[in-house]
Amino acid sequence: MVIPARAFLATPYLTHLDLQRCKVERLEEGAFRGLGRLVYLNLASNGIVLLYQESLDGLSSLQQLILEGNRIEEIQPGAFGHLGSLTVLDLRANALVYLPDMVFQGLQVLRWLRLSHNALHVLGSEAFAALPALRRLSLDHNELQALPGEALARLDGATWLDLGHNPITYVAEEALAMASLRHLFLDHASLQDVAPDAFARSPQLRILDLRENQLQGLPPLAGVVGLVRVSLDGNPLLCSCLLRPFHKWLARARVHAEGACAAPPTLRGRSLDSLKSPEMRCSRLWPPPSPMAPPEQPRAASKSQCPWGCVCSPDFHHGSCENRNLQEIPRDFPEDTRLLDLRRNPFRTVPPDAFPGLKELVSLHLQRCSIRVLQPGALQGLDSLVYLYLTDNHLSTLAAAAFEGAPQLAYLDLDHNAFTHVPAGIFRLLPNLISLHLQHNAIGELAEGDLAGARGLRWLYLAGNAIRHIAPAALAPTKMLEKLQLEGNRLSEVPTAALWGLPALSELKLSRNPIKHIGDSVFLPVASSLQHLYLDNMGLEWISPHAFTGLGPKIRSLYLESNKMSNIPDMSNFTGLEILNLQDVPFHCDCQLLPLRRWINKLNLRVGATCGSPAEAKGLKVKLSTTFQTCPGWGQGKAGETNPNKTKAASKSSKKERLGKSPARGFSERRA
Repeated sequence: MVIPARAFLATPYLTHLDLQRCKVERLEEGAFRGLGRLVYLNLASNGIVLLYQESLDGLSSLQQLILEGNRIEEIQPGAFGHLGSLTVLDLRANALVYLPDMVFQGLQVLRWLRLSHNALHVLGSEAFAALPALRRLSLDHNELQALPGEALARLDGATWLDLGHNPITYVAEEALAMASLRHLFLDHASLQDVAPDAFARSPQLRILDLRENQLQGLPPLAGVVGLVRVSLDGNPLLCSCLLRPFHKWLARARVHAEGACAAPPTLRGRSLDSLKSPEMRCSRLWPPPSPMAPPEQPRAASKSQCPWGCVCSPDFHHGSCENRNLQEIPRDFPEDTRLLDLRRNPFRTVPPDAFPGLKELVSLHLQRCSIRVLQPGALQGLDSLVYLYLTDNHLSTLAAAAFEGAPQLAYLDLDHNAFTHVPAGIFRLLPNLISLHLQHNAIGELAEGDLAGARGLRWLYLAGNAIRHIAPAALAPTKMLEKLQLEGNRLSEVPTAALWGLPALSELKLSRNPIKHIGDSVFLPVASSLQHLYLDNMGLEWISPHAFTGLGPKIRSLYLESNKMSNIPDMSNFTGLEILNLQDVPFHCDCQLLPLRRWINKLNLRVGATCGSPAEAKGLKVKLSTTFQTCPGWGQGKAGETNPNKTKAASKSSKKERLGKSPARGFSERRA
C-alpha cells in the first residue's frame, strides 16, 4: 500500500493515528500534510523501505513516531526536519546500515532515539548533531565494530547509552566524550581490552555494564569519579597479580564490581569482592595480554567543486543531479561526498571507473536512468559503498566484474528491471551483501548455484516475478537468511525441499501464489525459527490437518485471508500469536468447526473469521454464530462459551490489562 500525498486532508483534527500492520510500503512526499494536530503516529510492522525528505512533512505537533519493524534501509537527511515537537523516535528492527551526517536535523526536543536491532556499522561523525535535548540513545543489537566516539561526542546532554550486542573488541583512549553520561551498556559485545582512560571524558558515568564479553581483566579507570558500579559477570576474568591494580582501585574509589574469577583454578568461581591481594598471584603461565588498538585511517581531504548543473551540499556531504536530462554520468564531485543522487537521467550505461575519487561514497542512487549495462569496473574505487539503487532500469544481465572495487556493498536494489534469471556470479565479490531486491522482474526459477557466494545474505525479496520452481539446493548458500519474500509468483506448491538448511528464517511470504493444497509437514524445515507466515490471497482450497507440524509458540503472525478453504488445522499450540487474519475465508460453520470457534474465542485477537455456509449462518462472525449451540459438547468447558455477555466482559477485562504495553510493542488495537 502507498499512502499518497495529502491522504488525510479530510481529518484535520486527528490527534492519534495507528497504521501498524497495514502493509504500507511507501510514504509519498506530503502524505501527512494537513495533520498539524497529530501527536502520535504508529507505522510499526509495515514494509517501508525509504524515508524521503518530505515524507513526514506537515506533522508539526507530532510527539511520538513509531517506525519499528519496517524495512527502512536508508534515511535521507531532512526526513525529520519538520518534526520540531517530536520527543520519541522509534526505528528499532529495521534494516539500517548507515547514518549520514545531520540525518536527525530538526529534532530539537527529541529525548529518546531507539535504533536497536538494525545492522548499523557506519555512522557519520555528525550523525547525532542537532539533538540538544536527547537523553537516551539505544544502539544495541547492531554491527558496530568500534565505539563511534566522534559521533557520540555531539550528545552533550545524553545520560543513557546502550551499545550492547555489538561486535566491539576494544575501547581506546578517551574513546567516549559524553559530559552528562550516567549509564553505559557495553554488554554482550566482543570486548578484549579497555584503555585506562577510555571513559575519562565522561566524568558523570555511574553505571558501567560490561557483562558477557571476553575481558580477562580491567585496568584502573581514570577520570570516572562518579562511578558506583561495574558489571563484569560472564567474562573470563584472570584473577592473577595482573588484576591487583584494578582490584585496589575498586576499593580506593569505592566502586562495586560484579563478576567472578575464571582462572587460576584455585580461585575459579570466587567473586571479585571476596578476593584479597595476596591471593592474586602471578605465574609465567599467564602472560599479560597486549591488545593492539586499531590504527586510525587517514582521511582524504575534501574538495569543494561540484559538476555543472548539479547541487552539492558540504554540510550533508550530498551531491544531486536528479532529473537533469544528463546523457553521461558527471564527474568531479567533492571527495567527501557520501550520498549521490543521479535519479531520472537517461545514462543508458555505466562505464568503467564512473565515480573516480569517491572513496567515501556510501549511497548511490541510479533509479530510472534507462540503464541497460553496468560495464566491468563500473564501481571501481567505491571502497565505502553500502547502498546501490538500480530500480526501474532495463538491466537483464550483470557482469560480476562490474562489482569489483565495492566490497562493502550491503544493499543491492534491482527491482523493476528485466532479469529472467538471478544474476549469478556477482555474489562472490560482495561478501558483505545483506539485502537483495529482485522484485518485479521476469525471473522464472531459482536454480542451484544462482546464489553462490551470498553467504551473509539476510533478506531476499523476489516478489512479483514468474517463479514456478525453486531447486532444492538453490537457497543452500544463504544459511543466514532471515526473510524470504516470494509473493506474487507462480509457485503451485510450498518449496519445502528448498527450505532445508535455513536455520535463521523467521519470515516466509508465499501470498498470491496459485497454491491450492498444502500437504503434511511442509514447513518442518524452518519450524524452529519461523515467526511470520503469509499464506493469503492464494485461492487455497485445502490445508492438511498436519500441514503445520513442528510450528508452535514461536509463530507470531499468520495470514490466511482471502482463501477458499472451509476449515483449518488445529493451531491450539500457537500460543505466541499476535496477529491472525482469517478474513474472507468461507468457513463452513458446523460442528466440525466447533474446536476452531472455541480457540478463536480464547485468543482475544480480531481474526475476522466469517461463516460462508450453511445458508442460515452465512455472513456471521464465527464466534457469534448460533449454529454451534446444537453441537454435542457445546455446553462443556468454561461458562464464557455459553454466555456471550460474559465472553464480552472477559474480553474487555483482558484488553484493559494489556493496555499497559508500550504503543510500539502492544497489540491492544488489534484485540477483540
